[in-house]
Amino acid sequence: MKIFKPLLCSILTVLACLLVACNATNEEISKSANGSVQPSENNKYNLLFIMVDQMRFDAMSRAGNIVLQTPNIDKLAREGVAFNNAYTTVAVCGPARSAVLTGHTAENTGVNTNEKTYLYDKTEVMTQPTFDEILTSQGYHAEYYGKWHSMTKHTKVYKNPQMSSKKGRSIFLHGGQKFMYMDYLNANVPLVQPKAGQGWDPLTERSYIKSPMDKLYGKPYHKKDRRKFKLRQPDLHGVSVIPAEHSFTAFQSKQVINAIERLKDIPFSIQLNLHFPHAPMLPVEPYASMYKAEDMPVPASIGDSMENTPYKGANGRKELTDYRDPAKVQHMTAAYYALIHELDDWMGKIFAKLDEHNLTEKTLVIFTSDHGEMLGAHGMREKNVFYEESAHIPLLVRLPQEIKQNIEVEGSVSTLDLFSTILDYLNMGQHPSDGKSLRGLIEGTDKEHGQYVVTEWDFRGPSEPNYMVVKEGWKLMVPYSKDSSVVSVLYDLNTDPHEMNNLIGRNKNKQPHNVAKALELRSDLLTWLGHKNSKHVHGVSGLVF
Repeated sequence: MKIFKPLLCSILTVLACLLVACNATNEEISKSANGSVQPSENNKYNLLFIMVDQMRFDAMSRAGNIVLQTPNIDKLAREGVAFNNAYTTVAVCGPARSAVLTGHTAENTGVNTNEKTYLYDKTEVMTQPTFDEILTSQGYHAEYYGKWHSMTKHTKVYKNPQMSSKKGRSIFLHGGQKFMYMDYLNANVPLVQPKAGQGWDPLTERSYIKSPMDKLYGKPYHKKDRRKFKLRQPDLHGVSVIPAEHSFTAFQSKQVINAIERLKDIPFSIQLNLHFPHAPMLPVEPYASMYKAEDMPVPASIGDSMENTPYKGANGRKELTDYRDPAKVQHMTAAYYALIHELDDWMGKIFAKLDEHNLTEKTLVIFTSDHGEMLGAHGMREKNVFYEESAHIPLLVRLPQEIKQNIEVEGSVSTLDLFSTILDYLNMGQHPSDGKSLRGLIEGTDKEHGQYVVTEWDFRGPSEPNYMVVKEGWKLMVPYSKDSSVVSVLYDLNTDPHEMNNLIGRNKNKQPHNVAKALELRSDLLTWLGHKNSKHVHGVSGLVF
């Protein structure tokens, strides 16, 4: 059939207009329930999820730290939202990470110890999907760098260019990242045996200069030291001899920078899980020299008698007396701050890479930690407890197209909420979760969430506190059995920020209004346990203060 030229031109013009209209509809018109623009398949928001290991809430200059400088982390907070009262779900690595990835409590994932990770198969645990499994099912390209410490069965979705060390050790098995880093070090940093006064770091298999906090300070190095003295990572303190450009933090951060460069044109989810500031406390130069031990603060609670607390012997406190020595703790603090200063520098380089490729506006960035570090508070090291230094963590979120700048949220929240928050902002719809999206708190529309927060811990049963509730500056710590002999705790953080005066427990001057406050927080805990279908509701309901 013959078509006249004017008619053909008209038809082509109409088709072109329809095509433009369809594209506009796909990319701009689709609205979510709250009226925000939903990215199309070709214009999805990216995710950059950064979790550091063992960084406490006050290890940022924006949190009032007058010694430590964290300009890039602070800038991230100014460009988005900072949650000033964010807590870990569980103050230990594996359970916390499993809960964050799935949005379910440690009780419901079944991962309540570090041992129930990687290839654990004695019972079925962590059966829920991770947010990356959901994202990749909807077209995202996912890559993961750094510490895994969850069930390896959930890692099939990751497409890193290199998934194992030269000897075939998967990066998603215990020690896998270390072996890949060792391949890198062996190619870039010559192996040199420790000199006099130096120690040996099994993480990097390189030497370090010991500090007075080191377990073998002042003793000559012997190859059998690690076995003889049963050395663990928290026993190692000093200065690494590895050049800064080849540090573990630099290695892991450069992997992410390279990933952003490669994936800049497709929807991506990139996770960076830095090892530091976790032990060993071995910063590299020049960072180690930036913080002098004599200038470091000493925890106000370092001399706490711990008479009315369930944690008097926690974390080897009775045997590890060095953590009650102010001068030695200052050395530890200086190293801890140096490690954080270095990672802050790398945060700046990572964020600059987003800027370089105009990805900042369309990338959801989350910065947080799996738990904190006691750093000598109450004469203790590490985590595993409900004190603020262990449980209270940084949480910063930025997405310029959706989140206004310089927002501070005072409501009490948990990293349990990150699963739902990620899927919400990336328009993935509703998925089963024990947490709740933080969007309502960020936008000021949610008046209920954030009134209190719960952290759990079930490793040794009711022989230690199992739950912590924080509400309006009050903190309750309790076991989950009325038959437990564990001391229950109530702190008023408003007047006792260092948690040295337990208002209940064995307190001889127990006041009725404090008992009433404990009962109020227990009621909130029971509500939380009920929503999570916890088996511990009846045990907690029987507690008497």
